[in-house]
Amino acid sequence: MNTDTLLIYILVSFFYVISPGPAILLAIYNGAMNGNKVVMVSALGNIIGLMFLSTLSISGLSAVLLASSTLFAAVKIIGASYLIYLGIRQLSSKKIGPNNKTLSSKTQNTTGTNRTLLSYFKEGLFVAATNPKPILFFAALFPQFLDTAHPVIPQFMLMTLIFMVFSFLSLSTYGYLAQRAKGFLSNEKNVKWFHRLSGGLFIGMGTSIFFIKTES
Repeated sequence: MNTDTLLIYILVSFFYVISPGPAILLAIYNGAMNGNKVVMVSALGNIIGLMFLSTLSISGLSAVLLASSTLFAAVKIIGASYLIYLGIRQLSSKKIGPNNKTLSSKTQNTTGTNRTLLSYFKEGLFVAATNPKPILFFAALFPQFLDTAHPVIPQFMLMTLIFMVFSFLSLSTYGYLAQRAKGFLSNEKNVKWFHRLSGGLFIGMGTSIFFIKTES
């Protein structure tokens, strides 16, 4: 891969990564409600999911997935359904801030529903691995930057690393900015509206995935 091609790939990847999507919305929600540690763990899960999709791309399996309308539809249904589930869960959430407090202190002491960091990691990974947006990128666009006149594996590793770094930094930044705005969430009424907005966005984003097509 020559320098010009690499620079073009870097620009394309950067603007692709920072564009709004399920992972960014999840980072904003986690930053506002759960703090930076959860954002980082979820972001780590997300980039592992991206690495999985990238590996599928280089192995050719991603192209098969993209070419099969049935398989691609199955991935869409799973990914869309999970986003809608996240939206419904947020709409029914009773958290009032990044310390995982609830509207009732008695409920907080008795429910014991605090999530583990592993669950946030899995959530970030699943959102990435079932999101048609990166599947389309790695299957249709990613291979276009590979120079077959040179060893493919080193190019693949470099391009994947660049994409993962951009993704991690992007999600961490969005989460950090949301965490900095946590003062807004000290008000119970604001939190209710935040849950409604974020939940509605997740549901809307999940619904929109059903309309993604493989045609260019």
